[in-house]
Amino acid sequence: MLLNLTPELLIANLIALGLGMTIHEFAHNYVAWKMGDPEPARLGRLTLNPLVHIHWVGWLMFAVLGFGILGSAPISPYRMPLENRRWRWLAAVAAGPISNLLLATVFALIVRIIGFQTLLGLPDILVTILDRIIFLNILLFVFNLIPLFPIDGWQIVLALLPPDLAQEWQRHQQTSMYIFFGLLLLSFARLPGLPNILGILITEPTIRIYSLLLGL
Repeated sequence: MLLNLTPELLIANLIALGLGMTIHEFAHNYVAWKMGDPEPARLGRLTLNPLVHIHWVGWLMFAVLGFGILGSAPISPYRMPLENRRWRWLAAVAAGPISNLLLATVFALIVRIIGFQTLLGLPDILVTILDRIIFLNILLFVFNLIPLFPIDGWQIVLALLPPDLAQEWQRHQQTSMYIFFGLLLLSFARLPGLPNILGILITEPTIRIYSLLLGL
């Protein structure tokens, strides 16, 4: 992303990621609160104010480099009621990536209703912002489904597994984290002969969903 970054694209990335991050973290916090975790409300996280959720360095890194920590949600299954705790946690964790897909879908529908011919008459910066909101929120959805710690996908798998397998899954949490950061380093190193596995896992599904939503 860095090599092809223009001022217009940087602005569009910052807006798209700021919106996506805010919706993502709000969804985590709101659903966790509804599932019985009081901490999001106590910390004032039940808001769509991006200043409450944003991780400034990660936000800028993602806009420029294509990776960064956008925010965090102070949620925990251990503060939720014991009854159906596993499914409560699943709902809270899955809410983040699902919110990004829904956001991308809403904006894709707006684009399709407006029509591509009408879009051609809009200012380039506005078209770029609309495009990046759709594309980057799909990317956030796909990225957060990767089942490696500390990504949401790891927690989703944990919640879906029966108790005995969940314990085994948790036992390999640190190994999973090492694998994730190893794949991340490989994606930036771009060593000859070594495939960008993380890029492959993210890019192809993102493009397919993007094309599907926009009817391309």
